[in-house]
Amino acid sequence: MIKKVVVTLTVSIGLFIGCTSDKEELLNASGNDCTGINSSFSTKVFPIIQTNCAVSGCHESGSTNGPGALTSFAQISNASTAIKAAVRSGLMPQGGSLSAGDIKIISCWVDSGAPNN
Repeated sequence: MIKKVVVTLTVSIGLFIGCTSDKEELLNASGNDCTGINSSFSTKVFPIIQTNCAVSGCHESGSTNGPGALTSFAQISNASTAIKAAVRSGLMPQGGSLSAGDIKIISCWVDSGAPNN
C-alpha cells in the first residue's frame, strides 16, 4: 500500500513539474530572445493593441484608464514599459489574454527601444 502511494505521488509530482504552458515559459524566462521575431510597430504591435486594448471601456480615445488612450504611436510608445509589464504579468488585457507570441512581440518591441517602425 505504501509503495502504491509513493509511486502515485512521484508520478503526480513529475507531471505537475513537467507541465508548463508556453506563456509560463515566456514569462519566467531569464532573457527575452527576440531572434527571428517581427516586432514591427505598424504591422504587429499596433494591431495587437488596437484589437485588445484600444477598445470601448478600456484604452479607447479619451480614456483615462491607466496610461490613458492607446490609439496612436506616441501614446503607446510613452506607455510601452507599462504595457510590457501589464501583458507579461497577465493583468492586461482585462477579460482576456494575449497569446505567448503576442506577448513576445510586445516585449521585443519594447526591448528594442519601442521604435516607430
